[in-house]
Amino acid sequence: MEPDIMSLSGEDCFEGKSPSCGDSEALSQGDKEYDDILELNQFDGLPYSSRFYKLLKERKELPVWRAKGEFMDSLTKGQFVVLSGFAKTGRSSQIPQWCAEFCLSVQFRHGMVVCTQIHPQQAVDLALRVADEMDINIGHEVGYTIPLETCCTSETFLRYCTDDMLLREMMSDPLLERYGVVIVDQAHQRTVATDVVLGLLKEVALQRPELRVVVLSATEPSPKQLTLFTGSALPGIHLEVPEVEEVAYSSTSDNYFWSALCLVLEIHRSQEQGDVVVFLVTEQEIDLAHDLLCHKKRGLPPDLGELLPIAVHPGQSGSLPVRGEEETGQTRRVFLTRSPNEDFFWAVTSINFVIDAGLEKRFVYNPRIRTNSVIIQPISSVQSECRKQLAGPTGKCFRLYPKERQLPAEIRPRIVESDITSTVLFLKRMEIAGLGHCDFIDRPDPGGLMQALEELDYLAALDNDGNLSEMGIIMSEFPLEPQMAKTVLASCEFDCVSEVVIIAAMLTAPSCFVVPPVELKPKAAQCHMKFQHPEGDHFTLINIFKAFKQCQRDAYCNEEKWCQDFYFNHAALLTADALQTELTDTLKRIELPISAPAFGSRGNTVNIKRALLAGFFMQVARDVDGSGNYFILTHKHVAQIYPLSGYGAKSPKLGLPEWVLFHEHTFSEDNCLRTVTHITPEEIIQMTPQYFFYNLPSSESKDILQNVLNHGASQSSESKRPSREEPQEDQTPDRCVVQ
Repeated sequence: MEPDIMSLSGEDCFEGKSPSCGDSEALSQGDKEYDDILELNQFDGLPYSSRFYKLLKERKELPVWRAKGEFMDSLTKGQFVVLSGFAKTGRSSQIPQWCAEFCLSVQFRHGMVVCTQIHPQQAVDLALRVADEMDINIGHEVGYTIPLETCCTSETFLRYCTDDMLLREMMSDPLLERYGVVIVDQAHQRTVATDVVLGLLKEVALQRPELRVVVLSATEPSPKQLTLFTGSALPGIHLEVPEVEEVAYSSTSDNYFWSALCLVLEIHRSQEQGDVVVFLVTEQEIDLAHDLLCHKKRGLPPDLGELLPIAVHPGQSGSLPVRGEEETGQTRRVFLTRSPNEDFFWAVTSINFVIDAGLEKRFVYNPRIRTNSVIIQPISSVQSECRKQLAGPTGKCFRLYPKERQLPAEIRPRIVESDITSTVLFLKRMEIAGLGHCDFIDRPDPGGLMQALEELDYLAALDNDGNLSEMGIIMSEFPLEPQMAKTVLASCEFDCVSEVVIIAAMLTAPSCFVVPPVELKPKAAQCHMKFQHPEGDHFTLINIFKAFKQCQRDAYCNEEKWCQDFYFNHAALLTADALQTELTDTLKRIELPISAPAFGSRGNTVNIKRALLAGFFMQVARDVDGSGNYFILTHKHVAQIYPLSGYGAKSPKLGLPEWVLFHEHTFSEDNCLRTVTHITPEEIIQMTPQYFFYNLPSSESKDILQNVLNHGASQSSESKRPSREEPQEDQTPDRCVVQ
């Protein structure tokens, strides 16, 4: 009989006491003889350490080891191998090692092994674990490449990387000639980068018959995935695992948040061993659940052990232990997370309980209004199974939704609901490199594809034949969105590179602003106001970055404490610092001019706005009634400025400007314009391509700009005579020289 777990909902269920149990594994260290293992490591020629044999015993207990013979046989005989198995089967750590053995058997004549991951942290964790298991050095024989960090050498024969980093590598090595085996892991997640990698690998494999392609998935791939490479269904290897012992459903899906927290405390009271994974829906829920559990655990008697909530946000660097290094003693960890983190717990063997809300938050791009809509929807049956299997055969899974709920069979491909402008720019670059065709498993949304091509055309990234222009080729060199890449290139024309590169780095990195508890928000706002710039939020970001760098240079300034004092995210500022260095190095590599810093001068301020408008002229809005209702010219929506902006309601230091350029429109969340800077109609006309301007829908705001376009030049010549020192582009307001 399946218990109904919804009866636990309600804040009152927080009352109670619970003991905790740690999870410890005693590994036998007795003398063992492995007749099938050479005494010398076949990869570096050195004797194996005692730890190698200890880890080998653990590895042989993984479900994937039962399929080693079948996998190696398929890899030897065929060009494509498809293997499916849940996170804890060992697929992500063992398959790459076996592929390295395969490459070694032919003396790496065709290249080394690369394995893609979705999250950078997973690539790092797996590389560290595999190097340990193979008894070789991380950063030498085994390495990883993630954004802003490379840990490998010319001797590396097994490398983990994110799928987007592999795509960037294909820009200079389109046939991936460095590799003999390419492993695409987590193919079931259907990210844009993963689908593009698979589509291009089909073309690469035709030109390189010796290349092996291995596709790893949590569940058996769909027929469309199996027929992608050869047109007929590839035989797949499926790793069987025991079913979870107990699965409980709820009679209703209401109040899933409180039900999840109550279940955590009930489990803690039950004295059953094991850690807990709770799948919630939003990042706000994760943080709130973390705070509530931290508050509640203070009232638990000490003899019950510690309840340790851990927030694990998707894509964020975590502190998850590797296999065999779980907490011991009286500590029960509660991992609070959401999609798409189902595979993130591959190394945590102490998980015995999974609590699944059954919902996920997805961003669906609307090409008509050029922004994302937020949708809360049921997870797919694939995700549901992935989550359940984390509990292990003796664990328990609590599903906070009715058993009768019909879940979608598969995860919806991101390629059909994302902004693919960057992807189209990349594929245009691949056409130049000789890979003119990408066979998608699912075709992109036609409206989104047309909007992407239109935007690239407005940015002068395409020529009259629809091919990549010289501007587009240079834009594709930067690890930035196309609009931001165009802004950086325009800054070379307007002698404000140093400042614009800082803006690009700060807006590409995670937000540098810490969201404090409610009682500390006024204090945090006061701290942030010290960095506000009268020209707008883009300039404020420069102030923050420069202050951070000044603290770094000051021997008496502790940068972490400085960030805490001013409510800034230290990790985000370090990421922005690394990005700024990478962008500057890219400019030097392609020999573009880098102007000296001139932040604070009037001319520099004007030039920064020109550079921003060169890339973001499609993101301009006007205050139509003087009260902060901003009309967005491209699609006639009305939005407000984000309250914490320099122009926002909670920052009354600056008055409301009539015209603004904005970086982001959070349509579904709060309908706010974020990161805004004051601009003038004359600057808009000067930097906006005429064919974009004429395609804008009719509005009063467009009429105002049209009047500036028609009469601005003659009025300017009558009111003042331009001095010889004025830049030439000031006299030609209808065209941007960088285009």
